[in-house]
Amino acid sequence: MTYQEIVQLIPQLTIDERRRLIRAITDTLPDGESQPAPKKRSILEFEGIAKRLADDEDPQTHVKRLRSEWNDRP
Repeated sequence: MTYQEIVQLIPQLTIDERRRLIRAITDTLPDGESQPAPKKRSILEFEGIAKRLADDEDPQTHVKRLRSEWNDRP
């Protein structure tokens, strides 16, 4: 049976059978083939990211300034 023939049979499977098929396929992959877990981020990486939020600028003025900068871009 070819890959294409197998793919054509998949819609005939129940949801539970599809899930079992996925597990069976992934269980056959070598350990190094799976995707690495996403890197956990440290809260310290975000230090200084919002420096402007601490100044006394009015939020609406801040938004207007940002929007005007968008319009000035080439």
